[in-house]
Amino acid sequence: MPGARIRTIRLSPLNVPLKEPFVISLGPINAVENVVVQVETDDGRTGWGECSPYRTINGESIHTCLAVGREIAQVLLGHDADDIVDAVRKMDHLIYANTSIKSAFDMALHDLAAQYAGLPLYAYLGGNREKELHTDMTVSIGTPEKMAADAARFVADGFPYIKVKLGQELERDVARIRAIRAVVPHEMPLRIDANQGWANADNAIAVLKALAPFGIEHCEEPIPRWQFMDLHRVSTESPIPIMADESCGDEHDAERLIRLKACPMFNIKLGKTGGIYKALKVAALGEAARMELQVGGFMESRLGMTAAAHLALANKAIRHVDFDTPLMFTEDPIEGGIHYGHGGLIEVPDTPGLGLRVKPEWLKDVWTI
Repeated sequence: MPGARIRTIRLSPLNVPLKEPFVISLGPINAVENVVVQVETDDGRTGWGECSPYRTINGESIHTCLAVGREIAQVLLGHDADDIVDAVRKMDHLIYANTSIKSAFDMALHDLAAQYAGLPLYAYLGGNREKELHTDMTVSIGTPEKMAADAARFVADGFPYIKVKLGQELERDVARIRAIRAVVPHEMPLRIDANQGWANADNAIAVLKALAPFGIEHCEEPIPRWQFMDLHRVSTESPIPIMADESCGDEHDAERLIRLKACPMFNIKLGKTGGIYKALKVAALGEAARMELQVGGFMESRLGMTAAAHLALANKAIRHVDFDTPLMFTEDPIEGGIHYGHGGLIEVPDTPGLGLRVKPEWLKDVWTI
């Protein structure tokens, strides 16, 4: 797309109810409050992006994303649409952090770049289809009985992996896993995510040792992210492999954790890195360190998860994906993009770019510059 420039940028909220509250150790989520970004070029193409701000993780809300997004839009208006590196630099120069809304702009620009190249995004990023992507399905925090019932339903639906939200007292978390394992075959691995819920390394190690007999594949973010200096000890003493999530935001966090030998696994999310450009840097660092990588997300629709799926095909060290949140929505606001097959299979389109759009009826209160 030599010479194409950004002519118009549109921001709009995307609010979708959930089938039921999604509860983690940081609190419940009752509805999706995302932001959609449309970047239009002077030759009539549109790139799509989405972010899912998470107050207690990336410190953003739909209100901050819309406000900061307007400032970013003014900086990028008239910008070369193919110069993603400079666009990222300009966003970072404009404002620190705000990685969620930055990721939506980054996503839209990558969508455009791949469209102009005539390639699906994963191919534009240098990826291929040598591996299949199968998402897990997440059991949110509740009573042991409710969590076991949810897990049994997901097994019946054919999902190959069950992810379980934990992060409370040892006895309660062990009771939850015991109830779930009673209905989930032992040959099916369980993945757990404490979302920083165990107060310190001692508590985390105690819980992880208590959960070891239940066949746990890995555990995400066992301790508060600011205690990252203790992750090495947790990883060393835990019988369950540790995956950094909240403590691994961008490439600088990744490099720090690698130097500390903090853990053997990273969970990469576009809303933490600030977009695909920096997510690729995190993946490259993890691959060079011979780490096992996962790509996940917050509460994105199939728009954001499509971008994440293309990213997952772009690096061979990415072995796990966690793309289940669109399955929790009461309605689907997206046309095109990934589709969910049996057994959690993620079907990635071969159309140029992301190959999707938001259904027009979902685009309300649109701000345009």
